[in-house]
Amino acid sequence: MEEVPHAVDPRRVAEHSSVVMRLVDEVFPLVEGFYVDLHKNPELSHHEHRTARAVAEWLGRAGFEVETGVGGTGVVGVLRNGDGPTVLLRADMDALPLLEKTGLPYASTARGIDDGGNDVPVMHACGHDAHTACLVGAADLLAGARDRWSGTLMVVAQPAEETIDGAPAMLDDGLYTRYGRPDIALAQHLGPQPAGMVSHRAGVILGATSTLKVRIFGTGGNASQPHLTVDPVVIASSIVARVQSVVGREVSPSEMAVVTVGVLRAGTRANVIPDEAYLEINTRALNQTVSHRLHSAIERIIRAEASASGAAREPEIEVVEEAGVTSNEPEATRQVAQAHRAYFGDAYVIDLPEPFTGSEDFGAFGLPGDPDPVPYVYWFIGATPHDVWQAAPGQTPYEKLEAVPGNHSPYFAPEREPTLTAGLAALTVAALTYLGRPDSSPPAGQRPAFLQDTPQGTPVINAPPPEELAEPVPGPPPESFAPPAGEPVAPPGGAPLGAPAPEGEPAIGGPPAYAAFDEPAPRADTDPSPYDPVPDYGDGGAGSTLAADPADLLNDDDPEGAPNGGMPDPGGGQPNGPAFPAPPPQGPPVAAAPPPPDSEPYPAEQPWPADRPYYGYAPYEANEQPQDPPEDPPYRL
Repeated sequence: MEEVPHAVDPRRVAEHSSVVMRLVDEVFPLVEGFYVDLHKNPELSHHEHRTARAVAEWLGRAGFEVETGVGGTGVVGVLRNGDGPTVLLRADMDALPLLEKTGLPYASTARGIDDGGNDVPVMHACGHDAHTACLVGAADLLAGARDRWSGTLMVVAQPAEETIDGAPAMLDDGLYTRYGRPDIALAQHLGPQPAGMVSHRAGVILGATSTLKVRIFGTGGNASQPHLTVDPVVIASSIVARVQSVVGREVSPSEMAVVTVGVLRAGTRANVIPDEAYLEINTRALNQTVSHRLHSAIERIIRAEASASGAAREPEIEVVEEAGVTSNEPEATRQVAQAHRAYFGDAYVIDLPEPFTGSEDFGAFGLPGDPDPVPYVYWFIGATPHDVWQAAPGQTPYEKLEAVPGNHSPYFAPEREPTLTAGLAALTVAALTYLGRPDSSPPAGQRPAFLQDTPQGTPVINAPPPEELAEPVPGPPPESFAPPAGEPVAPPGGAPLGAPAPEGEPAIGGPPAYAAFDEPAPRADTDPSPYDPVPDYGDGGAGSTLAADPADLLNDDDPEGAPNGGMPDPGGGQPNGPAFPAPPPQGPPVAAAPPPPDSEPYPAEQPWPADRPYYGYAPYEANEQPQDPPEDPPYRL
């Protein structure tokens, strides 16, 4: 594949900021209503029928060519808008078999049937409802701003991420052969960081995983005559203990590896020795070499234990879930992170020093192992309410991350407004980093000073206000655009992310709070990148104000009366696009609640303004009484 054409320099995102902010403000109320509806009506992997139908309807009304049933319940929307690169935006749709305990007024009470035929509670405990809502919102936003970009937008709503087989299923169903191979793939995921914070990492950001199903065959009999049997429970118990030695004795201490036996089933009565035992074993690693080593060692141990015990037959071993590492292309990550910094500001965008050990199947869209892989960028959007983050025990970000409800917790309750607005804007800005009109960029010598090329990796933090660059927008600017000069923007219900914290408490989002996220020495537990290394893009090194304490900078001995201690306003005036807070809806509110799961969710009448499509989802009205409160404080897992 040819190098991705950079139709829009990341620093030109400032030109689009006012338009993006206006459209985010405009579409947010409907996206919030859509999110609440999805959260109340979650669906398990491979059963996302209602969600897929709603996504398809939204994309169709926005002008996309839409096809459903791709890879099962997947949805693909394609919007062709002239020459240019093909950009893939992806979100996952499935929920988890978990009983929700958030106490939210829109908490899920849904139930579903799992793969084993069991009736189970269902909850969106991993943020896939927010991913899907932000995906359709960004698609709608970009469809409404087609005069600002050129190329092809491919929107993918993926099923079955939790079972790690949705992305491969869509590819096997001809995703790229039927709709075209993208030049870049983009995706985001909610995490337990403070709501609205954007987190990037070049290279490996998520680990590899696999799940093995194992069946051990023995010879059953009466518990009073064990000498006449081959006890599969004893064999299985030996396997459980022995596989743990793989991590400590067969993997280097410098490499990360996890082996977990999550399921062990055997027998029906205490006085009967069964003839079979069943195990499910999960592995995690940060590179494929270690992952393969774990597989080989576990299989060797299973077969050896069965043989040593005189098992009636060879054990059955089946790999049922498998996903490789998620490894961001470094240069593309630098470009997207730089664009996010230009829009949100440096206080809202951080660089992760280490990968998360969680796993994803998004990397399959990059065609790993292909001689010509598709580059991709995957980042995190913080979702923890700011008051919960402040109340969580711990003095460092790492300690707080361990204390707040994370993904797969029954208490996982993202703060809606900062999380959704950040997700909407982040996905849109990332797409605009590659979609654009090449002939609309002035020659380098004619650019304003802030657009001149800077040393590679230097974040742009002094971009002028968007109104100096973008075409004028009729009417007054959104209310969220002009806070008093020099004052940081405060998200709802919390202090400004960049503001100093009360004495004794760390800040919750600015560089000082994440000073611990300095890049550590290279680790041996991640695969070497197949790409050339690139300079770091924002670590707040020597000489940078990002590495200094804001209080020291503000209290510096500058001329008396100089604003901010003589420092220039960090945004060059007004901020370039913080996502907080959103203004009221741009049209008359829709009083109807989101439709129930078994109803047609798209009424014929359109009470929303005629120039905007209406999707049947009302702006969320927070006037419902909460359900029973959580049994524990919200910061407990």
